[in-house]
Amino acid sequence: MTPDDKQLQPRKTPRQVRAELTRRRILTAAAHVFAEQGYAAGTTNRIAERAGVSIGSLYQYFPGKDAILVALLGEHLAQETPDLAEFSASPLADAVRAMVHAAVHSHSGDPELLGVLMQQALRWPEIMPMMAELQRQRAAEVHAFLDRHPEVDVADPAIAANLVVTTVGVVTHWLTAAPAALDPVSLEDEMTTMLTRYLTGR
Repeated sequence: MTPDDKQLQPRKTPRQVRAELTRRRILTAAAHVFAEQGYAAGTTNRIAERAGVSIGSLYQYFPGKDAILVALLGEHLAQETPDLAEFSASPLADAVRAMVHAAVHSHSGDPELLGVLMQQALRWPEIMPMMAELQRQRAAEVHAFLDRHPEVDVADPAIAANLVVTTVGVVTHWLTAAPAALDPVSLEDEMTTMLTRYLTGR
């Protein structure tokens, strides 16, 4: 059964430091429980126990584990792309490497959790608009960045920006979550070379 929107949304947004710390403890505990025991076995009772909070406290913040997983997925996606404005005066290859490094680093820390996030995200069509909007924002940022670098030699910078964002996201998702994950340093090097050559034509 597909959860409805209310089941995927947090119940309240913390406004005080103490409340935010409690929410963070719940999310951190859930990440460990999902990674170690899987999503089916990762009950809210186990998450609450791992977080050191009552089950009632957990439900003050989240209506269930679906909403917790969506919150973890949103945070994970937000970590993947650096601020390209910091690289406005840098060589193209440096910015490409920064994008690749951020994605690889965010995926290689806990491949078990990444696998759970990927598997469960496919269950929920409600998540797709969120991911599509994030893709649009990132592609717009990369497009603007490419326009500032004269060494870029592509026929359509808008399409190129989408290809870069999609390639970095999809490749790192699948290759770092695979049972035989690739060496992250080598993966970063090869992806940087591949994308830089594509963008510059050399």
